[in-house]
Amino acid sequence: MQLGMIGLGRMGGNMAERLRLGGHQVVGFDFNADAVKKLAATGNLGASSLPDLAQKLQGLKAIWIMVPQGKPVDDTIAQLEPHLNPGDILIDGGNSNYKDTMRRHDEIVDKHFHFVDVGTSGGIWGLKEGYSMMIGGDEDPVEYLRPIFETLAPAPDKGWGRVGPGGSGHFVKMIHNGIEYGMMQAFAEGFTIMEKKEVFNLDLHQISEIWRFGSVVRSWLLDLTADALAKNPTLEGLEAFVEDSGEGRWTVIEAIDLNVSAPIITESLMRRIRSREENNFTDRMLAIMRNAFGGHAVKKD
Repeated sequence: MQLGMIGLGRMGGNMAERLRLGGHQVVGFDFNADAVKKLAATGNLGASSLPDLAQKLQGLKAIWIMVPQGKPVDDTIAQLEPHLNPGDILIDGGNSNYKDTMRRHDEIVDKHFHFVDVGTSGGIWGLKEGYSMMIGGDEDPVEYLRPIFETLAPAPDKGWGRVGPGGSGHFVKMIHNGIEYGMMQAFAEGFTIMEKKEVFNLDLHQISEIWRFGSVVRSWLLDLTADALAKNPTLEGLEAFVEDSGEGRWTVIEAIDLNVSAPIITESLMRRIRSREENNFTDRMLAIMRNAFGGHAVKKD
């Protein structure tokens, strides 16, 4: 099958390569010309523009969009629409807000095209391990794309599936990332407690390796943690600054809207935000209040 791919960053480029190895041809475009050249060097086809990409696709067009959420997705769709034929399929494989996806699905279906949302997990390891894909959209276009999903997934019958109508794929991926926030925070706190227990002089990498086998907390996340600790056991040179890409925030907002208590995910998001605060004002406020009511010492710069 032939597939158009827009956005050839590390993840998009790896997906294109996995598809090539699976016998599919990718026609790819990226605003980074070097990324397009790299794609063409693997045996896929590069495109010089969005219209050029659409023109190089034969028959029913299926175009996978991997660009940042929000306006970039809408702009990309607007530029593609004049070059589409009825029945063509647009796929958003990025981390879009599911509410935007629901709107886009309805707008595109009204124009007699199809729109499929694919919440994609796997990151830079997807080329080797395969991608987990949570898919939303109408049944017919999802079934048409089955060969693509079977190739990108860890196995044809594992790691992917249609979870519901338009928007549901991105909704499930949003919750997936919220859970990921909580898991990461729990591992980080546990390893920090062990690091602080100086009397035992614990080897954190050794412990992570022990936990990887037979333990109830064994996971791919723990595998990656063990690998990172092997390379840098004291985290030397790293700044305590953790970004978030949006899904955790959306998960917390959704929990509030649905009256669902989600304290772990919420607190893990707050910890990420706090990590970016230099000379934290909140903590300084706490210190000055303790000094005011109890005479507790205040440390000064």
